[in-house]
Amino acid sequence: MLKALSRIGYFIAYAGIAIIVIWIGVYKFTPTEAAAIKPLVSNHFLLFWLYDILNDQGVSNLFGVIEIITGILIILGFYFKVIRIIAGICIVITFLFTLSFLFTTPGIWKVVDGVGHIDFFMLKDLPMLGLGLIYIAVDPFREKRRR
Repeated sequence: MLKALSRIGYFIAYAGIAIIVIWIGVYKFTPTEAAAIKPLVSNHFLLFWLYDILNDQGVSNLFGVIEIITGILIILGFYFKVIRIIAGICIVITFLFTLSFLFTTPGIWKVVDGVGHIDFFMLKDLPMLGLGLIYIAVDPFREKRRR
């Protein structure tokens, strides 16, 4: 019973992260999201240079393409172990970058009503990072393959 629940939970998380990553990737093609990510990307010590070669929308579109491809890899990884591992690596890299914005973006840390506050949309990236690591390491079909 617990193995079945664990497997169901794995697949719900797997499908959920694919949907979220693709949806966020599609949203990157909007001018609203292009404007929203500019302060994050332009202040990042590894990414700022992108604005030297692409305009605001071009940078956002680039990230959108990367996220959509990652989402597709996540879906394909359900069927192919090697692709699952690649998708997990893409997830880890993506969410390490987005979490790093917490340390590279000026003014992102605030105090509201005496409580520390950040843009909470980034906090979702912490469990997403964990899921990426799980996808690299866990093969939900391993037991079936051994038999």
